[in-house]
Amino acid sequence: QMQLVESGGGLVQAGDSLRLSCAASGRSFSSYTMGWFRQAPGKEREFVAAMKNGGNTYYADSKKGRFTISRDNGKNTVYLQMNSLKPEDTAIYYCAARVSGSGWRTSDYAYHYWGQGTQVTVSS
Repeated sequence: QMQLVESGGGLVQAGDSLRLSCAASGRSFSSYTMGWFRQAPGKEREFVAAMKNGGNTYYADSKKGRFTISRDNGKNTVYLQMNSLKPEDTAIYYCAARVSGSGWRTSDYAYHYWGQGTQVTVSS
């Protein structure tokens, strides 16, 4: 089992920045591809970004440029830096993990472990 705990969410104004953190425990962190998803009210959960142990990253097209994923294997932590936030970024943000493999997976069913989510609210 791997446990994931997100933090860093909150209420911000449009244009602000926020950095989410996800602390992992219980499994070999470096063996996992880490991802971020989000779910807005009334919408399905959507892929945001993912990062493999070697540093390769992959973003949803709409998130490129404003969102940056990073990881610190020494701290077993993955981050999501979000800049120039917009009201439409309001959502619950989830951290997820899957055993690393070839290619990228953007469907939530491909990820084995999930955090409880952290709320991000962007006011206009």
